Amino acid sequence: MRAIVHDRPGDASVLHLVEREIPQPAAGEVRVRVVVSGVNPTDWKSRSAPAGDPRGEIEFVPNQDGAGVVDAIGPDVAGLAVGDRVWLTLAAYNRPTGGTAQDYTVVPAERVFPLPANADFELGASIGVPAITAHRALTVTEGGPARLAPGALDGRTILVAGGAGAVGHAAIQLARWAGATVIATVSGPQKAGYASSAGAHHVVNYRDADAAEQIRQAAPDGVDLIVEVAVGGNSELDLSVLRTQGTIAVYANNGDKPATFDVRRNMGLNARYQFVLLYTLGREQMTNAADDVTAAIVAGALPVGEAAGLPLHRFALEDTAAAHEAVERETVGKVLIRIAEA
Repeated sequence: MRAIVHDRPGDASVLHLVEREIPQPAAGEVRVRVVVSGVNPTDWKSRSAPAGDPRGEIEFVPNQDGAGVVDAIGPDVAGLAVGDRVWLTLAAYNRPTGGTAQDYTVVPAERVFPLPANADFELGASIGVPAITAHRALTVTEGGPARLAPGALDGRTILVAGGAGAVGHAAIQLARWAGATVIATVSGPQKAGYASSAGAHHVVNYRDADAAEQIRQAAPDGVDLIVEVAVGGNSELDLSVLRTQGTIAVYANNGDKPATFDVRRNMGLNARYQFVLLYTLGREQMTNAADDVTAAIVAGALPVGEAAGLPLHRFALEDTAAAHEAVERETVGKVLIRIAEA
């Protein structure tokens, strides 16, 4: 089978195509024939970090997300069968050869979820890390819901920073599906169009001098929750619009401004900060999030593509390096690698 690998950290040029034996699933594992692999910022960051094997003795396969068809099942696996259409996430976490940039991958069964009949493989490969990150960010408020479903966020106002990104896109859609009023911030007109297409009720350019006033017009009492992608750069705006006892869920700090905290203002607001990282989320929370995300897909609440506010950029497996470079350049939309026909 074909696989993209790298045996040392570095830029995208370290990725190369090899032929490998098809792996066999052990107890508790599932083998998936990958149809589409999704690329996220965590994938190029993992590839470029010095955590790779400096001796070149391990060939790492990149990419955490994907969608495909169950091809084989190891012992002690329930709820999945050969031939099932599935989506998967965290395929490469603590599994150097488990990434989805290959024809077949073997992963623990708890990282594999049924792909609803109304979803294609491109949607399945787009949702893993972004949608579960968004779910976690939307469910961390004090007194708020731990699960998402229609009505779970009724009466709440959510501010999604970076509404044109993959996590921001999923957060807008999930919050809207759960009944929230959604405000998104973006950096320009094109991204504003994408955030509106995703379902944001109000879209504000965070570069506007009166951005805080615009948000306050939509949320006079302040926003309940901020899904934050750049806590350093957005700190002043966040504290200007957060309601008392509101929450800022931080899943990244994009940009070049380090995060600093105005202690007095945060104390005055009784603000809560919740930091979000999927790798340490835990199995129960991951499963609950995946179940809610799957329910949202069934409801038609998580579409992708240009019309839904998340353009798709498609690459062949042989062009995985170019796909990684596109994500590293912060290409707007979702980067996918088409590996096989369904």
